[in-house]
Amino acid sequence: MKVPVPDRILPADELGKVHFVGIGGAGLSGIARIMAARGIPVTGSDDQDTPFLPSLRELGVTCHLGYAAEHVGDADTVVITTAARDDNPEVLEAERRGLRMLPRSAGLASVMKGQRVLAVAGTHGKTTTTSLLTVALLAAGADPTYAIGGVLSATGRNADAGGDLFVAEADESDGAFLVYEPYAAVVTNVLADHLDEWGTEEAYQAAFATFVGRIAPDGFLVCCGDDPGAAALVDLARAAGLEAHAVGEAEGADVRAVDLTFEGSSSAFTVIDGDTELGRVILQIPGRHYVLDALAALTVGLRLGHDFAAMRRGLEEFAGTRRRMELKGEAAGVRVYDSYAHQPAEIAADLEAARAVAGSGRLLVVFQPHLVSRTRVFGRAMGEALGAADEVIVLDVYLAREDADPDVTGALVADAVPLPDTSVAFLAEAAAAPAEVVARARRGDLVLTLGAGTVTDLGPRILDLLEASA
Repeated sequence: MKVPVPDRILPADELGKVHFVGIGGAGLSGIARIMAARGIPVTGSDDQDTPFLPSLRELGVTCHLGYAAEHVGDADTVVITTAARDDNPEVLEAERRGLRMLPRSAGLASVMKGQRVLAVAGTHGKTTTTSLLTVALLAAGADPTYAIGGVLSATGRNADAGGDLFVAEADESDGAFLVYEPYAAVVTNVLADHLDEWGTEEAYQAAFATFVGRIAPDGFLVCCGDDPGAAALVDLARAAGLEAHAVGEAEGADVRAVDLTFEGSSSAFTVIDGDTELGRVILQIPGRHYVLDALAALTVGLRLGHDFAAMRRGLEEFAGTRRRMELKGEAAGVRVYDSYAHQPAEIAADLEAARAVAGSGRLLVVFQPHLVSRTRVFGRAMGEALGAADEVIVLDVYLAREDADPDVTGALVADAVPLPDTSVAFLAEAAAAPAEVVARARRGDLVLTLGAGTVTDLGPRILDLLEASA
């Protein structure tokens, strides 16, 4: 459901007792964690016992499983996930009692109050760039507060309460990023997505222009100059008198990555800031898109005055974010990775990286489309991007907050995979996928489970079956 943003967002310490409807999600769990760490009384509910809940319980946060009116307790404020239904009993109870109701964006904005916000936006790459910026700042001696849409491997958490700097993933999917007032911002790229929210590609692009207009006058913008949509924002910001920096491989970039090399699961590049060569960075994550993410994170730190060598150490120690080209294990000579990519450009980038990691082995992909609305618009493009794999298994659409549409299924994606170079199968039942993968996989192959839904659960099952077949 869509909860309106209040005209005035109170600081978190003025919200009283806070209850979260959907506390197990990546976004709300991070906000709840920061509030709890600051001593604010927090409770929450979710219909699933997600991986984010154990660390909240360790902080003393009561996390109910299932939704019931009595779970709201004596809360003064209720923060509500966009995935909540209008008939959610806790939402209805908050409405009945006239409690303060906040969407995720306003909840995050409340904990940002009084801090210098570094907001990371873009169609894709937000989670990785936010994570890279966080670890770079930690290595440079800063103690940032951070809120990320995934678990940071370095800490095992998706959020922490720290000092004056606040590193935040700024989500455009529901317009959340237009609620924040960042000191500095990163835009990784601007590609059409979430048209169920924005309606047209032009409206989506205009939202990013509005986001740039919310940056503090004494702050700055960092954009990937290799992406036309993001590069246009640099010109827009400079025309408005805002400090802006383009990063990328292109000759005209202010901070460049040159001499890129990829070997196995590592990526290396040399950083040139203006006319000065700063040094070489060797990442433990594969792919050109991750090099650009790291370059953007590094540029923010440099403009904040932090030491290149220290930040490089943080970037080079970065082991990734869960669900972003994450190695789940190896069995019977087959490596299994998992990634969150669900938009055509993300799929293409992750398959390029996976192909490099696979080496002489074949690339097998299990893909689960995410959202009916996205699949309706981009299903064919998803299928075309999947053509970079040797074998593809497409699952049915993960519905999330939407209702099923019999005319929009995973078959739409599977039918668009280029043939005959790629073997493709559509499986309506995800439970059948692990056995299908094992029947196809050979020693030396790389299996990649791909998508933003429950496809991530298949990796361990594939590994178990591979082990049993060895």
